[in-house]
Amino acid sequence: MSNKNQNSNNKSKAYSPVEVEDRLYQQWLDAGYFHADPGSGKKPYSIVIPPPNVTNVLHLGHGLNNTIQDVLIRKHRMQGYEALWIPGADHAGIATQVIVEKQLVKDGLTRREMGREKFVERTTAWAEQNKEFILNQLKKIGSSCDWDRRRYTFDEGLSRAVEHVFKHLYEKGWIYRGHRIVNWCPSCQTSLSDDEVEHVEQDSHLWYIKYKLKGTDEYLSVATTRPETMLGDTALAVSPKDSRFKKYVGKTVILPILEREIPIVADSYVDPEFGTGVVKVTPAHDPNDFEIGRRHDLQEINVLNTDGSLNENAGKFKGLDRYDGRKQLLEELEKKGHLEKIEKYRLSAGTCYRCHSIVEPYLSDQWFVKMEEMAQPAIEAVKSGKIKFHPDYWSKTYLHWMENIRDWCISRQLWWGHRIPVWYAEDGAMFLSGERPTADQCPGYDPDTLVQDEDVLDTWFSSWLWPFSTMGWPDKTAELKTFYPTKVLTTDPGIIFLWVARMIMAGYEFMGELPFPDIYIHGTVRDANGVKMSKSLGNGIDPLEIIEKHGADALRISMTLATPDGQDPCIGRNTFEIGRNFVNKLHQVSRFVMMRLDGSRPNPDEINDADLVIFDRWILSRLEHTIQAVEKAFAEYRLSAASKTLYNFVWNDYCSWYIELIKPDQPDMPIREGSLNVAIYVLDKILKLLHPFVPFVTENIFQDLQEKIGGDKKTITFGPWPISDGSHINDELERSLEQIQAVVTAVRSVRSEMNVHPGKRSDLYIRVNEAAFAELLEGHIEYFRSLAKVENLYAGVDIKKPPVSASAVLSGAEIFVPLAGLIDIDVEKKRLEKELGNLKVQLEKVSKKLANSDFLANAPKDVIEKEKAKKDDYQERTEKLNRNLEQIMGW
Repeated sequence: MSNKNQNSNNKSKAYSPVEVEDRLYQQWLDAGYFHADPGSGKKPYSIVIPPPNVTNVLHLGHGLNNTIQDVLIRKHRMQGYEALWIPGADHAGIATQVIVEKQLVKDGLTRREMGREKFVERTTAWAEQNKEFILNQLKKIGSSCDWDRRRYTFDEGLSRAVEHVFKHLYEKGWIYRGHRIVNWCPSCQTSLSDDEVEHVEQDSHLWYIKYKLKGTDEYLSVATTRPETMLGDTALAVSPKDSRFKKYVGKTVILPILEREIPIVADSYVDPEFGTGVVKVTPAHDPNDFEIGRRHDLQEINVLNTDGSLNENAGKFKGLDRYDGRKQLLEELEKKGHLEKIEKYRLSAGTCYRCHSIVEPYLSDQWFVKMEEMAQPAIEAVKSGKIKFHPDYWSKTYLHWMENIRDWCISRQLWWGHRIPVWYAEDGAMFLSGERPTADQCPGYDPDTLVQDEDVLDTWFSSWLWPFSTMGWPDKTAELKTFYPTKVLTTDPGIIFLWVARMIMAGYEFMGELPFPDIYIHGTVRDANGVKMSKSLGNGIDPLEIIEKHGADALRISMTLATPDGQDPCIGRNTFEIGRNFVNKLHQVSRFVMMRLDGSRPNPDEINDADLVIFDRWILSRLEHTIQAVEKAFAEYRLSAASKTLYNFVWNDYCSWYIELIKPDQPDMPIREGSLNVAIYVLDKILKLLHPFVPFVTENIFQDLQEKIGGDKKTITFGPWPISDGSHINDELERSLEQIQAVVTAVRSVRSEMNVHPGKRSDLYIRVNEAAFAELLEGHIEYFRSLAKVENLYAGVDIKKPPVSASAVLSGAEIFVPLAGLIDIDVEKKRLEKELGNLKVQLEKVSKKLANSDFLANAPKDVIEKEKAKKDDYQERTEKLNRNLEQIMGW
């Protein structure tokens, strides 16, 4: 039996990822394909995973980020690198504690009733369970991590690294304890760094409050957005350049309600244009007021408790929530004539990045890291190009923040996290140690009497060490020697400051060099309407649901195709049908080609140039151009461009054109052997180029192909990655085939629009601008017969339009398809008229809706956009049908 395509065997069943993916992943794990050997002698390529929080379940952001990392790791593994991808998880201080405390509330407990030790035990157990869950989810999307080296920010080795860094920075004078204004979350009851505060625009008010000058009937009016903090005012301030208020400097006013006497000071911070030109100074509740207070030696009065309620310094308002206290205070101010006026005001409110409560500036004792000096090497690294952002415009965002960096508040009033390694004696003496100090470590003191600092370190204080702590630092390990620095960091823009910048600073401070030379910033995943996906909005898509329905490969390739390089992707559930269809297409074309082998065993690594026909040479040229384009896209970190290039080559060039060209006219006829060998050669390269993006289906096909041809390769994992030597590139040939393809496409379009039955053949007339074009077309009439159902082809510069024919214009030619005998003209005319009538009704309906101002004002944005898209579609279809009707009416 020759390489026939027997109908009984060629009914390709749809690809079933559920039957393949788990089996292949376990196969990879059992074989140890993902384990990196630092002693192999190969060129190293390493990535450390941005550790997902133990509070997370896999969302599309994880799906996108880890797909990108896996694509890069798999490609370099195929290129012969010793590729290491270290997985892990973050203990997520605030987020984890909030979840566990909510669980305690359901049990009728609080953490303080439970006690610190038992609370940490319970949180540890919960975090361990959840950590395993999310790391297993990463396996479901095909992440080829070295699971033997997985790390956790709370494991013993990383905890030791954290302690080492704290001691190093403290002894260097860069860690200090200070009484300063911090961002305070009343809900989480902890301090936050500046980068953990998210600012949101809110509608509010400016309340104008009158302060009476002592001993007079005069008042100074002050505008504020937080009137309750006036209870902690210790001065009023004016600009020293403001002539309106010079006479008041040095005098005093009476604080309304509390009747406390406070001074009027002159300070250059005050903006004469804001409000009345007079500002209230509350050093304990505003960072700028704090600085004014230090300059003028003002008292610092805190009026808030840690939960956001008013304390004893608030007088009669003690115990009230800050907002209830505000309401009652304003009522009393108005009652006593101290409230001059109220204006609407739009402000930017700081909120907690975890619970989204309004953050309060709050004066407290906290631990800080001096950042300015540490930032300098990290700034220079980006300016000099040693570290590059992709896309580059993120470097400006990074530099702006780094050049205006402030000290980092690293202490958190939590129980879950790395406890600050500081112990105190009763007299205030302080000792650094992760465990209770020994007698040698605290000479002159009884170690049993020492008390450890109650606070824990900011979560980011452990994760900023991730690129090297995961490799065993501070020990000098083989992994550090081989795999540090890593090669690239991939992340979204949301943590450039929280994490990326700090890792760069840590790399230079503790390792003496950068942690990675490239930073690939991908977009933030949004829903189909452009709204950022979030749990609270309920607009997220569970990637595991997509994997269950369509497979991990469909998830991966859909996300890379749908994520424009450097932009936010807008993704709906139907987005993943793109990937599903592509994976099925690849599966089916592979089955078709392999079933044609029928005992033949071509070498997928070799081509016999003497046995090539024109379309073989064309697909080989297209393959080389594709390899070059993909390699260039990878070098520029344009993974979406790389995936689109491959998608177009596979779907269009290989499946839609080449395979159709080599198919024999009769189903029981064999494919020409030389072309079948080329088809296998190109398929092999397609599988390897696609493997980083769709690892499961490509591995499955590759193993089947190896079995068919008697190959000895067990896996596609190690490639080799295809390269282009340019030997098959033929630009002139590609241009010629493009012209033929354009004509075939135009003929197919005409036949479809004119409702010609697919089984009927037609003649084709082509009027060309140049005789050479006609010679090219006539020389390849077999393509038109097989691909466009053409019976006879007539081409030339003097070709006349035949009667009863449809036409189309393309570059350098006009085509005519005679339709006499192919369609019933009267029936087709009535069909077109009926369809135009239906479209007219629909177009009028949607146009009326879009002209309705109430609809435009009240309908959701996505609904309006859908209606606009409908209108555009109706108009386009109407224009096309009118053209077709005009042609028929002219016959």
